[in-house]
Amino acid sequence: MTWGAPTYLYVPGNRPDRFDKAVTVGADGVVIDLEDAVAWSDKMSARSAVAGWLTDLAPAQEPSRVWVRVNHRADLIAADLDAVVRPGLAGIWLPKCDGPDDIAAVAALIAPLEASRGMCELPICPLIETGQGLLAAAAIAACDRVPFLQLGEIDLSVELGIDPDPDGAELVWARGQIVAASAAAGCRPPPAAVSVVTRDLEAFGADTRRFKRQGFWGRACIHPAQVAVAAEVFRPDETELVWARNVLSQLANGGVVLDAQGRLLDEAVARRARRLVADGE
Repeated sequence: MTWGAPTYLYVPGNRPDRFDKAVTVGADGVVIDLEDAVAWSDKMSARSAVAGWLTDLAPAQEPSRVWVRVNHRADLIAADLDAVVRPGLAGIWLPKCDGPDDIAAVAALIAPLEASRGMCELPICPLIETGQGLLAAAAIAACDRVPFLQLGEIDLSVELGIDPDPDGAELVWARGQIVAASAAAGCRPPPAAVSVVTRDLEAFGADTRRFKRQGFWGRACIHPAQVAVAAEVFRPDETELVWARNVLSQLANGGVVLDAQGRLLDEAVARRARRLVADGE
């Protein structure tokens, strides 16, 4: 199975002047944020702006690449969903998801909206940002409507009292749980968490390569300049493609062989090679 390596660009929901440009910068998905990026005083106006923009966008974009991160608070989420569940939407990003009950609650809210508005079933993408959510990651990943998990590292670090170094070593254990839970449920590999580094793109690239080695695939970005860097990291280069095609040639008849360097090649290596070739096409 192959998934591609998507990039997602966050845009504050109270900046409608940035919405149109966001869909042109090359990200695979645009995430309009009604949660952390929007001050309390701007919540209602941001919600209205996003709803209006999605309504105008729907006829022009198919399939939609626009997601919305709603507020997790009980006094906001129903109104958020009522405003943004419309044909211009690709799906919902659900922050601070603590367990399957949160997914079920959102699904129950949006099902009648989908039916009344002539829409297909929308995916719900949970952000794991709490200790409770991290411990429930496997159960969350197994829920209907969930195509992939994400790790909200900033909020999780605050809750757990972790002060990670720039290389994120203190969070490797949490990252591994999200990657393993995704694989166990048959979900797409999780995209890497956002980085607050927006000017030092070399450092951002190194950080993204680290996530790739840890099993993440694709990345969420908070600045347009990060998008191209993240996409390049996950795009197979010619050296990787040559290696992958050579592996598949040697294993064309199945079984186990040794390559020119005496390294064992088997079906597990072939699966990695197939994904590289598919992602390079």
